[in-house]
Amino acid sequence: MTRDRDGMARPLVVAVTNQKGGVGKTTTVINLATAFAATGHKVLVVDADAQGNASTGLGFEQSARTATTYDLLNGERVTPARTMIPGLTIIPATADLSGAEVELVDVPDRQSVLATALSRVAAGNDFVLIDCPPSLSLMTLNALVAADEVLVPMQCEFFALEGLSLLLDTIERVSGTHNPALHIGGIVLTMFDRRNRLSREVERDVRRVMGDVVYRTLIPRNVRVSEAPSHGKPVILYDVECTGTRAYVRLASEFLRRHATQSKSAA
Repeated sequence: MTRDRDGMARPLVVAVTNQKGGVGKTTTVINLATAFAATGHKVLVVDADAQGNASTGLGFEQSARTATTYDLLNGERVTPARTMIPGLTIIPATADLSGAEVELVDVPDRQSVLATALSRVAAGNDFVLIDCPPSLSLMTLNALVAADEVLVPMQCEFFALEGLSLLLDTIERVSGTHNPALHIGGIVLTMFDRRNRLSREVERDVRRVMGDVVYRTLIPRNVRVSEAPSHGKPVILYDVECTGTRAYVRLASEFLRRHATQSKSAA
């Protein structure tokens, strides 16, 4: 929860993005959202990826996706769907969303369509997590304009810093032209293997370059995390005892502590 210029409470909007695919972006969205909801927060997930993986991971088959992000962008009245987790709702995505990129091109203020649409549906939530597509596309731009901050899942691999540099440039341009308040809220290192020297070296380099913006919690490689989406469940529900679940619970706690400290400092 954050405050607008008039001091009114509104949800904290977090764009979870990385232009590289396969870095644990969607997994981070659904498991953070689940952990937040488990602690009593109201959470809305917006699936902004035409692949619809966040929708699948929260148990929504294609036939159940009747009011979608595509409809939201088209100005239709959309009611977020309840998930199996109390307090957690979602606006799911279908392949139709891929057409939004083309349809938005001629729309005035096309970069702000999602921000305007969210203002109609996000009230009453503490957090809105936007699962962005794995590209720096018009849909990602909309998410960045709508967001208060960016959360970047980053796989511990050789090209991680190179991809981060491009994303940082994009965030700087968006904050300079469309959303002055936008900033990186945190970087999450995913698929970490402590036995692998490369993972340790990437962690060291990212922390050296980015400092405290990198979360202390590391998300490990874990087969249960990979299995959970095929069962339509967050790993936190699929296997409550696995290392992946424990890591995402720690990450959620660290996120909440960090934002509680920031709120106190702002006050």
